[in-house]
Amino acid sequence: MTTDPSRPVLQIDIVSDVVCPWCIVGYRQLDRALSRTGVLAHLRWHPFELNSTMPAEGQNLRDHIMEKYGTTAAQSQQAREQLTRLGKEVGFEFNFSDDSRIVNTFQAHQLLDWAEGKGRQHPLKLALFTAYFTQGRDVSQIDVLVAAAGEAGLDPDAAREALRLGDHAAAVREKQKFWTDRGVRGVPAMVFGGKYLVTGAQGEDTYVQVIERCLAEAA
Repeated sequence: MTTDPSRPVLQIDIVSDVVCPWCIVGYRQLDRALSRTGVLAHLRWHPFELNSTMPAEGQNLRDHIMEKYGTTAAQSQQAREQLTRLGKEVGFEFNFSDDSRIVNTFQAHQLLDWAEGKGRQHPLKLALFTAYFTQGRDVSQIDVLVAAAGEAGLDPDAAREALRLGDHAAAVREKQKFWTDRGVRGVPAMVFGGKYLVTGAQGEDTYVQVIERCLAEAA
């Protein structure tokens, strides 16, 4: 977070999964809202697994969505096209294909928890979104996670060791429980100023309104 005494700072907690397309769309919308209002954000990302029981080999994304939500192949394709359009609007590239897979993200969340202690959680989160959605990489694989850590300015060898040790597994489980105990059942879920919860990617204008409300109350 950049310090600038002339600009207000707002804490925003984002509960998210790295394989949730609406999470990166929502974040990009939020980022634009912050630019519009001139507010600096202290962002903290918190773990949520959309598919905590997903096996190591993952599953074809289209098949998974059809099974989980009862959609048809045509509806799944429409959803991908909508996300691709939304991504372009906010400057993010989605590259879906017939081979796109949903994967287990528990180790990704452990690495993000480790990165928070290094002050590099935010760039790692964005690197993981890009690796999964733009580059089509498997973010359940150690080498992919380590590469993303390097791109985020972290020591790749230290990242690999952190994953090997698994010291952050319990902390991730505890944080997941914290949010689910408070009713979070879907992501993104954003908490503004520790007070206002906004679920889903609600759009730039909605985020501007919430930010301005927080500022007005702080004043």
